Amino acid sequence: MKREIITTADGSKTIFIPDWDENYHSKHGALQEALHVFIEAGLKYKCKEQSKLSILEIGFGTGLNAMLTYVFGKELNTHIEYHGLEAFPVNAEELTALNYEKLPFIKDHTATYEQIHTTKWNALNTIEDTFKLNKIEQELQTYQPEKAFFDLIYFDAFGPRVQNEMWSLPIFEKLFASLKQGGVLVTYCAKGQVKRDLKSAGFSIESIPGPPGKREMTRAVKLIR
Repeated sequence: MKREIITTADGSKTIFIPDWDENYHSKHGALQEALHVFIEAGLKYKCKEQSKLSILEIGFGTGLNAMLTYVFGKELNTHIEYHGLEAFPVNAEELTALNYEKLPFIKDHTATYEQIHTTKWNALNTIEDTFKLNKIEQELQTYQPEKAFFDLIYFDAFGPRVQNEMWSLPIFEKLFASLKQGGVLVTYCAKGQVKRDLKSAGFSIESIPGPPGKREMTRAVKLIR
């Protein structure tokens, strides 16, 4: 499938898939979206409660969310075990063209950025004492996460318009089971059917302000019973 590098409104780049008319990140700003949805609404929200987190990302993609999680986790003195699921890894040529090592927050951590992308797949690697990374090359439909293992899920799959099967009730039930009590799932998506399916899976749903270009996003919590 053809993939192209494009520049988003905040100057950061992303990957565009012409066949689907779909971007890896928001055209209104790849960096801004990642910071708003996954760092502010996800990582920092959970860091208020605990200093050790296990995180699952659905759609590892360009590695932007993982790298920002490393940077802000370090700033927040949080120990993180990060699992990133990706069926179609981005290649070295595309990573070079994205030029993320020049972005704010990342430019002072270029060695770690390179390590995140060169470390081997399908193994838990120690990037630093406070950050472990497992890049998993697998489709979400066949992935079977350990039950009650994760504290936080970044749900960053392509939108329901092009990958509706990724946003189904069985998927959300599987992810609900993979979260500890009090665990959180955050996503840029705020579609009504997605929120209804998340609620049917057992989540408590919160609609919160979205990143640039989106009125709302969704935060779903596995409430402690």
